[in-house]
Amino acid sequence: MVTLCQKITGFPHNRVIGQAGVLDSARFAAFIAWELGVSVRDVTAMTLGGHGDDMVPLVRYASVCGIPVMELLERKYGNAAKAKEVMDAMVNRTRKAGGEVVALLKTGSAFYSPASSSIAMVESILKDQKRVLPSCVYLNGEFGVKGYFVGVPTVLGAEGVERIIEFSLNAEEQAMMDKSVAAVKGLVDTLS
Repeated sequence: MVTLCQKITGFPHNRVIGQAGVLDSARFAAFIAWELGVSVRDVTAMTLGGHGDDMVPLVRYASVCGIPVMELLERKYGNAAKAKEVMDAMVNRTRKAGGEVVALLKTGSAFYSPASSSIAMVESILKDQKRVLPSCVYLNGEFGVKGYFVGVPTVLGAEGVERIIEFSLNAEEQAMMDKSVAAVKGLVDTLS
């Protein structure tokens, strides 16, 4: 959708921004908060890549007030294996959350979480807040991707996408990112 929007409008790349990263990250944070019995306001969680089954929830960076979520899960369950099992379930649920919401609504589609995500992004741009929000933006070599709109952490301010925050991914995260980017490329190729 973001690629098509940019092609149709001709807007500069920094002004075309998709909101799936904010939406998916909020869902991931909510699942973590529910599991740990804490406020979602204290959870930091982020997803990268495309929207859907191939998104990349970044488990390694998920935290509650700076405390790694995996450490909190290990304390809660008493062992690393159970903590990993619970986290894997949250990652899977995050990837499938859109379908879960649609199934619960029966008619129509998800509307609250996309609207809430869009509001956060628009507010950051209109008020020049410079919030770091995972957004679907045009990449020009960042994260090894060139020429595609992909979800990554961005600084959103008065100029739209003011900068992309690039950081190293470990081997597992990079493999998931590569798979997600391949899925994005496949979708974009159907537009041609």
